[in-house]
Amino acid sequence: MAERYSVTGVHPPDPAERRVLERVETEGIELVRFLYADHGGVIRGKAASRSRLAERLGSGIGHTVAMMAMNMLDQLQEVEGLGPVGEVRLVPDPSTFVALPYAPGAAAMLADLRQIDGSPWAACPRTFLREAVATLAKEGLVAVAAFEPEFTLGRRVPGADGEPDRLVPLDDSLCYATSGFDLAHDYAMRLVRALQAQGLRVEHYHPELGHGQQELSVRHAQAMRAADNQVIYRETARGVAFGMSLWASLAPKPIADQAGNGAHLHLSLWDPELRANAFGDPADRYGVSAIAYRFIGGLLAHLPALTALTCGSVNSFRRLGPRMWSSAYACYGMDNREAAVRICSPMRGAAEASANLEIKPSDSSANPYLSLGAVIHAGLDGIRRGLDPGEAVDVDPATLPEGSLPRLPRSLEEALDALEADELLMNALGPLRASAYLAVKRSEARAFAAEDVPYELFNHFRAF
Repeated sequence: MAERYSVTGVHPPDPAERRVLERVETEGIELVRFLYADHGGVIRGKAASRSRLAERLGSGIGHTVAMMAMNMLDQLQEVEGLGPVGEVRLVPDPSTFVALPYAPGAAAMLADLRQIDGSPWAACPRTFLREAVATLAKEGLVAVAAFEPEFTLGRRVPGADGEPDRLVPLDDSLCYATSGFDLAHDYAMRLVRALQAQGLRVEHYHPELGHGQQELSVRHAQAMRAADNQVIYRETARGVAFGMSLWASLAPKPIADQAGNGAHLHLSLWDPELRANAFGDPADRYGVSAIAYRFIGGLLAHLPALTALTCGSVNSFRRLGPRMWSSAYACYGMDNREAAVRICSPMRGAAEASANLEIKPSDSSANPYLSLGAVIHAGLDGIRRGLDPGEAVDVDPATLPEGSLPRLPRSLEEALDALEADELLMNALGPLRASAYLAVKRSEARAFAAEDVPYELFNHFRAF
């Protein structure tokens, strides 16, 4: 086996890297994509050839620092330290290697953005989540999570009278209707097989409320793997569609008059020594523990700021309205699908183990590493400070008198203002990451405010 070159010298590949190199040879892989999610929520990357992969596993691929100041419109923002001078490395995680079923001859790995000497870089999203996980571990806890994405399946067609291209849904079937299963069957089967070939365990699938809208959920995993899975899912949903001359958009609201696409975040905390779900308590009326309530308290306390990270686009806020089952108010409730935080009903026979929370204001325009990392920080703050979330809301929040509950931000700008004012989350993000994220997202808000709705819809369904 060829030696690989790292930033610290020459040494043989470790077992995980050796397995990658063996698979590349035996499976005829020619290009391996090193993928990352940027501050605009876009999945980007570079690819190493098979002939250079052994070397690039250690050294990574050179990458300009400026890319983490690029918004979703490919407009570079002025951020100190993220200009034309400077380089980082895209260093892949061999444990995430997957051959791409929808792109024969290609594979992918999730990558960290590292400094030239191999140390963590302050603008790396995966590093942010890794640090959040480490902070949680100091409390003796492990986060288990799963994103639950929805997306619109259709065709990209030219706009009329000089308008941008638009997304036309594959069908006009009704919510959960069997005609929706049949019309999207070929695509759904290819998607299921492609996800499972990459190690994602498919749990449920159904046609959703919107025309052409699909929902397919995958099995939960520890936090880093859950965020990696979200990237793989996004890439696969789109890649499979492209191969069938279709278009899959995970944008929050790719079609203005149709239901929006969420990526609800399910989460629980576990005690690894006891192998027990720290959120479960069968004696509680809702089946959750004191730790879970405090975690909810932290989420609600930081929710306006969190929304800037979990719903990371201008388009997100077309979805976050009352009676849209996406949450518009900072409240929680048992199986309340209009609450921002839903306590999920337990599975029969596994009540304690299945206790989990669902964060509703979450979609696939978010960078999943920043989103999940911020949720962990906010919830942990609630645990540490013993925050009381108050009484659960067991009705549609929109039916309560006005002012009864705090309203979530109504725009990306409003959410960014809340984030900038949130000391805990700003400190967790750190100066470089926080300034870059705010600059990128504020630039997007300005850009779309100056354009019409078709321009916004086009750019979001194209990017996500």
